Amino acid sequence: MTMNARRPRHILPIGGHPAQACRPGSAPPPSTSTRATAMKHALPAALGIPSGALVCAYLLCIPADAWADAPSRIASVKVYPGSATVERVAHIPAGSRSYTFQCLPQGLDAASLQVSADAAVRIGESSVQVQDRDIASSAGGCASPLDERWRQAQDEVASARAEVQALELAQSYLKATAAGAPDGKAPPAPALIASTTEALRRGMQDNLQRQYQAQRRLKAAELTLKAVGAERDRLAGPRARVSTVTVTLATERDADLRLSYQVHGPGWAPSYRATLDSATATVRLERLALVAQATGEDWSGVALTLSTGQPARATAGGLPRPWRLDVAPPPLPAAPAPAPAYAAAAAPAALARSQPLAEAAPEPLPSFDVGVLDTAYATEFSVPQRITVPSGGPRVTLALGQQEVRAQLLTRAVPAVEEAAYLVAQFVAPAGVWPAAAVALYRDGAFVGNGRLDGAELARTGLSFGRDERVLVRAEAPREHSASAGLTGATTERQVERAYTVENRHDKPIALQVLDAAPVSQNEQISVQSRYDPPPADSAWNQQAGTIAWSQTLAAGASARFGARHTIRHAKDLRLQERR
Repeated sequence: MTMNARRPRHILPIGGHPAQACRPGSAPPPSTSTRATAMKHALPAALGIPSGALVCAYLLCIPADAWADAPSRIASVKVYPGSATVERVAHIPAGSRSYTFQCLPQGLDAASLQVSADAAVRIGESSVQVQDRDIASSAGGCASPLDERWRQAQDEVASARAEVQALELAQSYLKATAAGAPDGKAPPAPALIASTTEALRRGMQDNLQRQYQAQRRLKAAELTLKAVGAERDRLAGPRARVSTVTVTLATERDADLRLSYQVHGPGWAPSYRATLDSATATVRLERLALVAQATGEDWSGVALTLSTGQPARATAGGLPRPWRLDVAPPPLPAAPAPAPAYAAAAAPAALARSQPLAEAAPEPLPSFDVGVLDTAYATEFSVPQRITVPSGGPRVTLALGQQEVRAQLLTRAVPAVEEAAYLVAQFVAPAGVWPAAAVALYRDGAFVGNGRLDGAELARTGLSFGRDERVLVRAEAPREHSASAGLTGATTERQVERAYTVENRHDKPIALQVLDAAPVSQNEQISVQSRYDPPPADSAWNQQAGTIAWSQTLAAGASARFGARHTIRHAKDLRLQERR
């Protein structure tokens, strides 16, 4: 046999990385470098053979699972309302023939898988496998993302319990010391008794305070352990499952392999904070986002992007169904009613057929809905810093920037509904997408309450910043009178009168807006005539028929009266329906 024939062949172990050709000076795979290097430097002189050949001979005996794929990491996440696209990155060495992404969420959408890599990598087919988490744990170490937090909670409970026990022991010692000298010994001197008593008093007082704090710490730690343990059991229970994705490839040199997939359940909800400076009539708008997920994998230090897109919705609208006309066939004779026993047995069977995979379905995940905007394209918010969102953890609040806008301030009153006035800021929403969501309201640095911000309605309805206590609103008792009208008395005429008074107790004029409802006829048999004093500025405020608005500037210390008279006529025998 020639020397060339004796050279070791290329070994392609199962699991991904092939062994390099064994020749003097060749390097072993990274996963075996520690042991191989030790043998390489410890034995050559004693055996009298080339060190490279010794290493290659050793590598031939390494089991295939010693070259298991290095774990991938989550590089970026794009979160949609109710779903998320996750991108993982794995570093693969030269010569790799396959790679397996392990411990992926069970609920990933296989149809959304996308694999990409550097130019040095040629990608082949990919396969998806779902298995129990405990089986995957024994093979690839798929531990629950809550395991570490659960262990930390256990350590905290143990530490707090040990502190409580140590303090109790110290308290027992102090009590024994305070009990007095043992029998047969002379009592201490009076001066020594005073100093000892004071030291014991201070020591016992300090110890009791520490005991109380330690017990509170222990109680809080036990509650945390219970909550984390319950969530851990839910995600990593007997029915918990994980997915693996195996990709075949050909790698010329070290490169990065990327896998993106979509999971349903995670989401984000917009939130805002609005601060009004009444002196300068400016509003500072802060855009916030609440993010949460329970996919079964932690998003640790990822590049996070929030999108208003809806990838889970239908991609195309429905088509019209044919409209066909035909003569209806004669009705069939009624079938006899089934026996009660048969009906009771048929229902569960039908349910079982309609839901064949109900038992294997994952646990429901939290969902956050964002208002759908009437725009052609989605808007994305890229978070500049790396974000960590733990699976099953609390919501993470992110700041998406702030803007200041000029506003027009007015005092709005609706006396028929409430004898109160509210300070309202009207302004045009800044550029960009502002989905309707909750907003925390601050006026001159003080929190006044919560409201709802709708970017499309800001210019018309404005944003209310609480009551204006220096504007007094009174509603007079309405007056109503009904009588017959017409030559024959066949018509009923009803008059309704309303009046309101508003007083400005500010030391400066205010822009006042008073809203009221007027009757609107929905039938030609009912006629309505309305008279106002003074005439309203808008008889269809906010494009709502029947909503009138008085607008005027009210001087400091001045008051104004607003009145309305409505005359309603209809046939005497007509029954009127009113909705207010």
